[in-house]
Amino acid sequence: MKKIAKTNAARLLEHAKIAFELIPYAVDPDNLDAGHVAAALGEDINCVFKTLVLAGTGVGHFVCVVPGNTEIDLKKAARVAGAKKADLIPMKELLPLTGYIRGGCSPIGMKKPFPTFVHSSALNFDRIYVSAGVRGLQLAINPADLIAFINAQTADLTAQ
Repeated sequence: MKKIAKTNAARLLEHAKIAFELIPYAVDPDNLDAGHVAAALGEDINCVFKTLVLAGTGVGHFVCVVPGNTEIDLKKAARVAGAKKADLIPMKELLPLTGYIRGGCSPIGMKKPFPTFVHSSALNFDRIYVSAGVRGLQLAINPADLIAFINAQTADLTAQ
């Protein structure tokens, strides 16, 4: 059995004594979407969450964690963040800003803390999956524990 290398996100959770599980999956570099991740994990897409980084007018950067099969509603995201307008950041800004790459962006352990909003549906599950900080590795965690640890707020963030 191959040992799973701990990520910074996993080390931070361990240090805080928060229960989680690291779940590896086969990466398809041509298909990094959450649907592929859910299928690889054999999990319901509704409990596999993606981490999106946005820039809001007047508020700077913030993070939204939404179910993998949904689209972010930029107006709702802007409203909960207190911004006039919000847009996803350009992909080239993700690594320098967060320390993470596309397909491996975790809401835990970014270079600096950003206001974070988790879609309220996360609380419908005993555990959800978020990126562990690298492609090919997910964190299974109790959503209430995640929300408390990253000091997030819950909100409706997705398009109907």
